[in-house]
Amino acid sequence: MMIYGLNTCATCQNARKALESTGKTVDFRDIRAEPLTETELAALIAEFGDRLVDRKSSDYRGLSAWLKNSEAEAQIAAQPKLMTRPVIEADGVWYLGWDDAVQQALLTD
Repeated sequence: MMIYGLNTCATCQNARKALESTGKTVDFRDIRAEPLTETELAALIAEFGDRLVDRKSSDYRGLSAWLKNSEAEAQIAAQPKLMTRPVIEADGVWYLGWDDAVQQALLTD
């Protein structure tokens, strides 16, 4: 299982702890320290579309008008913190965020 997020993201930390507490092996990738490749980002955009960009964040509000009107790939490539977190890959299935539905799917296996 792989979690893509930020080391400083409380939601990412909570997801990681919860998953590890159930005995799952969890790898973590900080997308600032190790940015997504173009291929990886394209795959995530194909999976989640514009939902991959956290438009509620102060980082998004601080973007230039040009970047706000750009594609999601350009936004996340310019500012990795804009990615909605965490993104979790488990056995070939992708999950976005750490809401009740994601927790139900991953913690009850």
